[in-house]
Amino acid sequence: MFPPAAGLRRAPSSRVAPPSRDGRTGNWQRRCSHFRFRRGGCGAERELAPPPPPEPVLLPGAAGRMRPEPGGCCCRRPMRANGCVKNGEVRNGYLRSSTATVAAAGQIHHVTENGGLYKRPFNEAFEETPMLVAVLTYVGYGVLTLFGYLRDFLRHWRIEKCHHATEREEQKDFVSLYQDFENFYTRNLYMRIRDNWNRPICSVPGAKVDIMERKSHDYNWSFKYTGNIIKGVINMGSYNYLGFARNTGSCQEAAAEVLKEYGAGVCSTRQEIGNLDKHEELEKLVARFLGVEAAMTYGMGFATNSMNIPALVGKGCLILSDELNHASLVLGARLSGATIRIFKHNNMQSLEKLLKDAIVYGQPRTRRPWKKILILVEGIYSMEGSIVRLPEVIALKKKYKAYLYLDEAHSIGALGPSGRGVVDYFGLDPEDVDVMMGTFTKSFGASGGYIGGKKELIDYLRTHSHSAVYATSMSPPVMEQIITSMKCIMGQDGTSLGKECIQQLAENTRYFRRRLKEMGFIIYGNEDSPVVPLMLYMPAKIGAFGREMLKRNIGVVVVGFPATPIIESRARFCLSAAHTKEILDTALKEIDEVGDLLQLKYSRHRLVPLLDRPFDETTYEETED
Repeated sequence: MFPPAAGLRRAPSSRVAPPSRDGRTGNWQRRCSHFRFRRGGCGAERELAPPPPPEPVLLPGAAGRMRPEPGGCCCRRPMRANGCVKNGEVRNGYLRSSTATVAAAGQIHHVTENGGLYKRPFNEAFEETPMLVAVLTYVGYGVLTLFGYLRDFLRHWRIEKCHHATEREEQKDFVSLYQDFENFYTRNLYMRIRDNWNRPICSVPGAKVDIMERKSHDYNWSFKYTGNIIKGVINMGSYNYLGFARNTGSCQEAAAEVLKEYGAGVCSTRQEIGNLDKHEELEKLVARFLGVEAAMTYGMGFATNSMNIPALVGKGCLILSDELNHASLVLGARLSGATIRIFKHNNMQSLEKLLKDAIVYGQPRTRRPWKKILILVEGIYSMEGSIVRLPEVIALKKKYKAYLYLDEAHSIGALGPSGRGVVDYFGLDPEDVDVMMGTFTKSFGASGGYIGGKKELIDYLRTHSHSAVYATSMSPPVMEQIITSMKCIMGQDGTSLGKECIQQLAENTRYFRRRLKEMGFIIYGNEDSPVVPLMLYMPAKIGAFGREMLKRNIGVVVVGFPATPIIESRARFCLSAAHTKEILDTALKEIDEVGDLLQLKYSRHRLVPLLDRPFDETTYEETED
C-alpha cells in the first residue's frame, strides 16, 4: 500500500518556477519535435539523422528539480520569433543541445535505444494535418450527416427499410431504451464501413493468418459466411510483437504438457483453492524480469487496470492522467472516486503545471493537501505510436513527491535492450516507478496482466484488489506460455532466440517506418515504436483502405471516430519479429499502390538521401514539397 504522502505540502513559492505560458506548446510539439536542426537555428536546414546530439539532461537536483545548465535555470528560456527555442534549451520537456555547445563543454552524450542497434535522439513525428485535408474531412462528415438525416426521414415514412433497433408501438409511452440521436452515428456512418471490423480468423495470429470470407446483402447490417477461406493473409494488425503467437515450438510444447497435467481451468479464485504452484512460479519470474521486489498476476489485462486503480486511490486523492490513456486506465480512474485532471499528451509543461497547482492550492474548497497524487501514463500509446517521456515524468514525480503508475501493455517485451519495456529502453531504475503494470497479451502471446512494485504494495493488492479477490485465477496452459516465452526473452532457455526476436522487431520497426515516410505518408509516433499509425483522415477512405488491402491479401486495422479525433482517422500497423523482410516488402508494395489509388500521400516532408556525406540506411533529410 502507498505510504501517506507526507511530502504533499505546499511548496515555498521561491522553489517553484512557473512554467511557460505559451499556448502553442502542443502545436510546437507536433510540428517540430521530430526535426533536428543544422547551422544552429530554427530556420536552418532540417535533418532527420545528424551526428548524435547530447543526451537529454534531466537529473533531479536537491528537491527533485531538473539540473540547469551553467548560466541559468532550465525551466524558462527565451523563445525565437518563430516559436522555436534556441539550441541547448529545454522545450516541452526535453533538452536539445547544439554541437557547438557540446564541443565547448568537452562532452558528447549518446542516447542508446532499442537493443543498442541505433544511437539516436528521442525522435517522434506528429506532422500537422494539411489544411485542405482537414477542411475536406469536415465536409465529408457533414455530407454523411445530411444523408443520414435524409435516410432517417425515409425510414420514418417506411420508404426505406428500417434495420436498426426501434421501440415497439405499444411501448411508446415508456422510457426510451434506444436513444435515437446516440445511435445516429452507428446507423448512418459506422454501418457503411462495418465490414472492416470483426473479421473472424481461423488460424494462429502469426505473420500470416487465414480469414473466413463473408458477404453482406443488406449494406453491412448482417453478414453471411460463404464457406471460403482466404489463405495466407499478411497479418499487420495483431499485437504479436515478438512472434510468440504460434502453434509450434517450445512454448506450444510446454503449454501442451501443462494442459495434460493441470487441465484447462482452475475453477476457483486465488484466495480459495485456485492458487497453483505455477502461479507462484510465474509471479517470482515476473518480479525477477522487471527488477522489482514482488509481482502479482491477473487473468485479464483490462481488469488489471480498471480494478487495481480503485484499490490504490480514492476520495481525497488526485489522479493526473494523460489525455490519450487507454480506456482501462480511464475506467479505473473513474471507479476510484478520486479527482481526475487531464494533461496534454506527453507534454511535460502541462503535467508540471497541474502538479504545481495541486501542491499550491490543494483540494477544492477545503484547500487541504491531497492524500495522494498519482500520475497515470502508458509506455507506448497504442493509437499514436508514441513513447512516454519517462525520464521527465520521473523527474517531475520526484520533484513534487507524487506517485507514478506506468502501463506497459504495449512496451513490455517490445522495447529495451533486453525487452524489459520502456524503463529498460531509457536505462532507468525500476524502483523509480511506484506501480509497474503490463499485460501478457502482446509480446508474450498469451493473456492476462501483472502489477509489479514494492512487496508492501503487492501484499496490499492481494487483499484489496477486486480482480485478485473475486476473479478466477489464470489458466495453467496460459501461465506456462508466459513462463516459457519470458524465460526465452531472458535467455534462460539456453538459446539466443529471445534476443534475436527483440533485435528483429527493432529492425523491422525502423525499416517499415522509414519506407512509409519515403513514400510520402503521414506517420505518427516514435521511430522505435512497433505501433505505426498511417493517417487516412477522410471517412470514406477508412473503409476503402481496409477493403483494398484485403483484396491484396493484407490484413490491417483501420480506426476512426470516436476512437480517434474526428479528422484523424488512421490505419494502424503493428510490427512483429515474425515478419520477414520479404513479407514487409510485399506489404509496403501494396500499401504504396493503395496510397496512390486513394491519394493518401499527404506528407509535405518527403525523405530523400543526403549526398554530402556517406550513405547508410538511416541517412535522410526532410524536404518540403
